[in-house]
Amino acid sequence: MKKLTRPRDGRMLAGVCAAVADYFKIDATLVRLGAVVLAICTLGTAAVAYIAGWLLIPEERDSYAAWDH
Repeated sequence: MKKLTRPRDGRMLAGVCAAVADYFKIDATLVRLGAVVLAICTLGTAAVAYIAGWLLIPEERDSYAAWDH
């Protein structure tokens, strides 16, 4: 089952674009460019969506962190 999680590696800011790119199996650079274009064209509404993604998409867990509990 696929899960949408923000990766710890490959992120620029919060990892939202990297998460979307990993989920859809596309290049993260394309997603980042699309996010910038959308943020400009929507006068910042896409930036608010990015922040919402930052808050709502869980961060991926370390494989060794599962052994701590």
